Amino acid sequence: MPRETVIINTLVELADNLVDHFDVIDLLTLLSDRCVEALDVDAAGVLLASPGAELQFVASSSESMRVLELFQIQMNEGPCVDCYLSGAPVVNVALDEANGRWPLFTPRALEHGFNSVHSLPLRLRGRTIGALNLFRTLQGPMGDDDIIAAQGLAHVATIAILQHRATLDANTLNEQLENALTSRIIIEQAKGIIAQSTQCGMDQAFGRLRAHSRNHNQGLTGIASAIVAGTLSANDLENPN
Repeated sequence: MPRETVIINTLVELADNLVDHFDVIDLLTLLSDRCVEALDVDAAGVLLASPGAELQFVASSSESMRVLELFQIQMNEGPCVDCYLSGAPVVNVALDEANGRWPLFTPRALEHGFNSVHSLPLRLRGRTIGALNLFRTLQGPMGDDDIIAAQGLAHVATIAILQHRATLDANTLNEQLENALTSRIIIEQAKGIIAQSTQCGMDQAFGRLRAHSRNHNQGLTGIASAIVAGTLSANDLENPN
């Protein structure tokens, strides 16, 4: 599918989530996956800020990206952390030249095969709620068109999230964010069960979880909970198309 078509379709899908009840994890996983599909990047991930302004891992396009996102949070160091704190893009950073900038994060990213990183803020009207990370295995800059497209996708996702939050009072918002973090834990548990039961990798396990969720029009967290509870067998999940 042509790059422009993928981007347009993604914008439409993100906009379709401007409804009262949508799954934040599924929305941002879609954003991560489509960035890899449409742009010159090999992995993508999203961190969101909690009400206490602490970054939390929400979604990624791969298991290696998930590990690096969690490492950034744990070490409080990396492009996504810098992007969130400054509210400004961090783009075209060659990791072999950035060891002094992120002495803990850089070696870990290189170990995972990434050589350049980019981070774009989830930001609207001066308010930054998180950051979109884009990693490349190749050295060299990402094209300006790709950076503009990625920031556009990040803007639409930000609008969807803030629109959702605007309908909630403070107590409900805190509850929703706590539920999102709890959902993330349940999803990780389900991924482990699926991977062990079907002898597949964690990326493939998540793909099966999402495919079953979408094919049956059921929430991602609900399917994951059923796997963890044992009321749905991992072997009954459908493979992605």
